[in-house]
Amino acid sequence: MGHHEPAPGRHAPAVLEDPLLNKDTAFSAAERASLGLDGLIPPVVESLDEQAARAYMQYGRQPTDLARNIFLSELQDRNEVLFYRLLGDHLREMLPVVYDPTIAQVIETYSREYRRPRGVYLSIDDPGGIERALRNFGLGGDEVDLIVASDAEQILGIGDWGLGGGAGIAAGKLTVYTAAAGIDPARVIPVALDVGTDNEALLNDPFYVGERHSRVRGERYDAFIEAYVSTASRLFPHALLHWEDFGPSNARRILERYTGQVPTFNDDMQGTGAIVLAAVLGAIRVTGEPMRDQRVVVFGAGTAGIGVADQLRDAMRRDGRTEEEATRRVWAVDRPGLLTEDVRELRDFQRPYARPAAEVAGWARDERGGIGLAEVVARVRPTVLLGASTVRGAFTEDIVRSMGVRRPIVLPISNPTDRMEARPEDVLRWTGGRALVATGVPVEPVAHGGVRHVIGQANNALLYPGVGLGVVVSRARRVSDGMLRAAAEAVAGLVDVSAPGAALLPPVENLRVVSATVAVAVARQAAEEGLAGVRLDDPVQRVQDAMWQPRYRPAPDGTRPRR
Repeated sequence: MGHHEPAPGRHAPAVLEDPLLNKDTAFSAAERASLGLDGLIPPVVESLDEQAARAYMQYGRQPTDLARNIFLSELQDRNEVLFYRLLGDHLREMLPVVYDPTIAQVIETYSREYRRPRGVYLSIDDPGGIERALRNFGLGGDEVDLIVASDAEQILGIGDWGLGGGAGIAAGKLTVYTAAAGIDPARVIPVALDVGTDNEALLNDPFYVGERHSRVRGERYDAFIEAYVSTASRLFPHALLHWEDFGPSNARRILERYTGQVPTFNDDMQGTGAIVLAAVLGAIRVTGEPMRDQRVVVFGAGTAGIGVADQLRDAMRRDGRTEEEATRRVWAVDRPGLLTEDVRELRDFQRPYARPAAEVAGWARDERGGIGLAEVVARVRPTVLLGASTVRGAFTEDIVRSMGVRRPIVLPISNPTDRMEARPEDVLRWTGGRALVATGVPVEPVAHGGVRHVIGQANNALLYPGVGLGVVVSRARRVSDGMLRAAAEAVAGLVDVSAPGAALLPPVENLRVVSATVAVAVARQAAEEGLAGVRLDDPVQRVQDAMWQPRYRPAPDGTRPRR
């Protein structure tokens, strides 16, 4: 994996301006002399450990999560090794600060709190400038492993946030890739795809830094995405193209269009689906009920919810069901109620799960004519109840009790915390401690009936960084369903669910271990399917060798600042 290489002849202090080269006070006396740094930094020579201790003290003095995010962002802009060392030392504490949920506040204030730009900004009003912009980033064809791009239509739980949303979420996602899986930060590109915004607050904000027009759709949008994909994959033929926070009308369509052409991945759909599958695989080891016999109710049939449905359906198919049988074991409920064939405005990706009208002819309907969640659960008696709706408190006591199975699997994965469908302590109380629960946000352990229940977090960070690393190591030509299944099974295999109250998923603080394990499984699966672009004699060692570590390297004798 190549690293940032200097070009001779540049002015030496530029080393202090490149966050990938700067060591601050850790430059040795010899390095200071050879680079012309004497007198430009304090005379003390400190270790990375000492610098990290000071940085953590400074971090602790910040008054809010937003202030903590800004502090970390400024540290990353100055010294990336120190930033990633600090983040790695305190991953569980800092992950919610550098990414979800604090990143939402960063995005909302992006234009008004504008700081150092990070990445590449592509405008739909200048499609001819795509290649020029990507080249200007300064990396060659074999120097890019991963590109994260977002058009910011559906950012987390806050919706359309235009250019700032795309820039913030792409950079934040890459931070997690590096912290969790050791993706080399010198070999990645965050990309903001500016296609306009329908957010009136942004369009009328004099400080907004994005294109000031409504969100472009249709043929012009598709042509822009096509130009981005074709240019990026031509310039950087080994790069994994990651899509983040696209709206439901585009996310699946884009993924399906390019999956067979380039290595590409959508975390909202595939990552969420695979991490929930991992939780379910853990849960059924407790219940003893095979995957093929699960009955799944999905509340919130958007991109994420249907992404989960797809993964669970495919798992049931692999366990002996036909495609049709597996699909019929998933009931999807959205705003209009249960998805049925007579529901208007079904999206293409929802259509396979729409029930025949005759099947539900006798089911109770609400005042709007829809079949609500309570009626669906009472009729279906699901083994798995998944929440991806962001409707707070949607899983009531009556609904959970009406599941009617001895060990119900209840997965309220919506975030942030105030949008969870149910609180784990309530679910456990309603079910006498028998429910198997995982959430989408960090939750403290729950004591019930003398048992300490550890609540696993269905955090995509347990999965997508390892998938990315596995693709990088194997030089996979595409990301297959089998590779995602291997990732889910690898995560599930890292937990011992035999003890009462055990978590269904590994803890987030073990992200490096989880990511390495997932990467090995993904690389092996890529090789098994004939998708690997390199020979993998020892995938375990290849993964270890590929994982970038936050440590200082010998200083160069010149610099090539990149960003």
